[in-house]
Amino acid sequence: MRALRRRTAAALSVTACLLAFPAPQSAAEQRQTTSEGPERASSGTVYRVTDTDGSTRTEIQRTGALVLSVSGDTAFVQANGSQAERLRSAGLALERASATTGRSSRGPAAPGDFPAEDSDYHTYSEMLTELDEAASQHPDIVDRTSAGRSAEGREIPAVKISDNAGSDEAEPEVLFTCNQHAREHLTAEMCLHVLKRYTDNYGSDQAISDMVDGREIWVIPMVNPDGVVHDISGSDYLGWRRNRESNPVDLNRNWGHKWGCCGGSSGDPNSSTYRGPEAFSAPETASVRDFVDSRVVDGTQQITAHIDFHTFSELVLWPYGYTTEDNAPGMTREEYRRFADLGEAMAATNGYTPMQSSDLYVTDGSVNDWMWAEHDILSFTFEMYPDSGGIDGFYPPDEVIQRETSRNDEAVSILLDESGR
Repeated sequence: MRALRRRTAAALSVTACLLAFPAPQSAAEQRQTTSEGPERASSGTVYRVTDTDGSTRTEIQRTGALVLSVSGDTAFVQANGSQAERLRSAGLALERASATTGRSSRGPAAPGDFPAEDSDYHTYSEMLTELDEAASQHPDIVDRTSAGRSAEGREIPAVKISDNAGSDEAEPEVLFTCNQHAREHLTAEMCLHVLKRYTDNYGSDQAISDMVDGREIWVIPMVNPDGVVHDISGSDYLGWRRNRESNPVDLNRNWGHKWGCCGGSSGDPNSSTYRGPEAFSAPETASVRDFVDSRVVDGTQQITAHIDFHTFSELVLWPYGYTTEDNAPGMTREEYRRFADLGEAMAATNGYTPMQSSDLYVTDGSVNDWMWAEHDILSFTFEMYPDSGGIDGFYPPDEVIQRETSRNDEAVSILLDESGR
């Protein structure tokens, strides 16, 4: 894994050049309204950038450009004119890619819904129906509850799957969260797949039954329901990432551990990685934080393992994101090795690439860092299908849902097994 972090001479030179430039913002960019900001799929050009490493990609992010996906040393980057100029001045070769192909521009047939050809994706209301039906069909093993409310007042639903779902038993608990970033709709399908797999197969599949009997499995399918609803509210997909506060927040930069510490987020409300005015300022992150805190029983955190699903790039990531050090404060070398071994084992089952989060690029205020630092939870991010691409990578056709969610079945089983160790 250390080889992933070695910089080439070219990457070192690019990083030095990027650090030498300030991060200017044009008057036109400053006038952008924060409610829409730079997030529409049409608001920037997507470029293919080769010969990048974690350090280069971190500095790309710090210009205000957004790394959309990474495959090997090739990154797809969305940048406006001034950001692209900075990147070129630093010596990066930018090859223009398609920012809006048929996948992102062929929007919903009606506002608030997915297009007919992608109707297998679940809207917010359809997701709620799925949870209610699971609770109705499997009342003994499903407890339907809530993690809190969003900025616009929507419920952030949660379900527990266990053999005595209505009781709080002394069993290891595992949490799956999805859709922190609004446009990553495949992730909600992943959480719903986990729900259906561990309910519909209970009693007929021995391995599934054993896990449900011996664990308490929590699923939060849409951490960011307002953003999800907004992303499909127009005639086209909006390419929306953040929540829907007046100054929208990137939820995965709003968590409390090392919030805003290390250049891995933005303090600019117009940035796609805006971290908010303070840690847990967003109702959504505060709600999930309170839910996780509530699982401390008699001084012991019951949740022992967690996956936060994202798209895309086909990666398995583990803490820390705020630093490139393996065993930074709060993580011993042995604990890091456990993360790496488990991450590599899960990646071996789904074909994803395993790495420490900061090998992708530095992030601060992320859910994985907080889960581990605050509660010693084995917390991973899975970046799902596809493995690379531009804006349209956030909108794969619904024909891939079953294949790409079931692709993670064995990895989920590995984590559930590990949660009891």
